[in-house]
Amino acid sequence: MIKLNVKNETSKLRAVILGIAKSNGPVPAVEDCYDPKSVEHVLSGTYPKEADMIAEMDAVLAVFKKYDVKVYRPEVIENCNQIFSRDIAFVIEDKIIRANILPDREEEVEAIQYICDQIDISNRIILPEDCHVEGGDVMPWNDYIFIGTYSGEDYPDLITARTNMDAVIAIQELFPEKTVKSFELRKSNTNAKENALHLDCCFQPIGKGKAIIHKNGFLVEKEYQWLVDFFGKDNVFEITKDEMYQMNSNVFSISEDVIISEKNFTRLNTWLRSEGFTVEEVPYAEISKQEGLLRCTTMPLIRD
Repeated sequence: MIKLNVKNETSKLRAVILGIAKSNGPVPAVEDCYDPKSVEHVLSGTYPKEADMIAEMDAVLAVFKKYDVKVYRPEVIENCNQIFSRDIAFVIEDKIIRANILPDREEEVEAIQYICDQIDISNRIILPEDCHVEGGDVMPWNDYIFIGTYSGEDYPDLITARTNMDAVIAIQELFPEKTVKSFELRKSNTNAKENALHLDCCFQPIGKGKAIIHKNGFLVEKEYQWLVDFFGKDNVFEITKDEMYQMNSNVFSISEDVIISEKNFTRLNTWLRSEGFTVEEVPYAEISKQEGLLRCTTMPLIRD
């Protein structure tokens, strides 16, 4: 049996699901893309190749092996994009919560069923159908759960709006002892630089009480300000619009002081090292073309 335990984003990682790029399927048609950045790359002929994405994920796998992390992979489904394991489920405390994701992606959940079968059935949660949520919007942070959401009237028209207020309320009811803080995110179906697909696309807490943030990802300035005040201005690394577009906030913590980051994030990685972090650099620029990066492709099951 797998005994789940995830209380935050930075405690030492023991077990994780890492997505898989094998049999990723053909380049999607524009109308089948789920986000504006993928559309950009389909139109310009630069959509990532399967072989390149497999190589990038292998680099992350090698880092996990170096740090003795147990890695689970989804079962391969023919011609299916299974890279973003964070979208389909997430763990808070000892519970795994299945995301109600875009209906086209149901089979991705089936591919991790063999892992879920090893988890006590009472700790497997499926939220009501009207609760839309993806793991990229949900961040357990000790006594808090941070959740990115969107409550505009045009929610049904925005394929980039993945988590609704019904889900925020449901998660608060599941964890009544925690403080759930929701943040309204900026959404765009057409402009990737004006779109925070998930909370982890514009914000992420890291070890040593620090955080990475992009102000324009938040629709409500005082919600952004709350986070800056919570972590302390001196502990927050502000990224630019272009750095958000390149997914600089979407790194992944193996522990309080070890972070996996993309090798081209020069400014961020220099700052992280100056703050005493060990930075494990990997190539992930091809995967980022689908508006997801390291946090999106990993789903922690057990942390200390």
